[in-house]
Amino acid sequence: MAEPVRVALELGRTWVFSSALDWPGWCRRGRGEQAALEVLRDYAERYAPVAGADFEPGPLRVVGRVDGSATTDFGAPGARGPWDEEPLARTEAERQAGLLAACWTAFDRIVVGAPPVLAAGAPDAVWPARYAIRRTAWHVLDHAWEIQTAARGRPSSWRGDRA
Repeated sequence: MAEPVRVALELGRTWVFSSALDWPGWCRRGRGEQAALEVLRDYAERYAPVAGADFEPGPLRVVGRVDGSATTDFGAPGARGPWDEEPLARTEAERQAGLLAACWTAFDRIVVGAPPVLAAGAPDAVWPARYAIRRTAWHVLDHAWEIQTAARGRPSSWRGDRA
């Protein structure tokens, strides 16, 4: 039988996020704990091409809960838990970095196949592909540069922004 999947729940007033702790990117939201877990399980098939041939998730096992924030209620995961402080051995860090790279490969593949204008949540809202790419690229590099700044020993609040 496949190993259980360690899951953390981030509890907001509007949304609950379920995150598979050992599978970066496999994170979904729902309106309540059970709904969030069900959506996470439903997305296992979509995550499988990212994770590779060895991805055989077992039952979901909730290992902890953290209170969310306004970010959670907005619709994005944003809380850290004690599991985030667990040290990563070199092989696990490499595995997780490889999964992050696979997430980008999936993103690239999906964007290339997408129509020029993407439907958003509301029927009258659309995201032009150029905007979606620009916004996502900013988000990724913003976080990358925060990590780079912290690695150089600057306070995490220093962002290098100019007024």
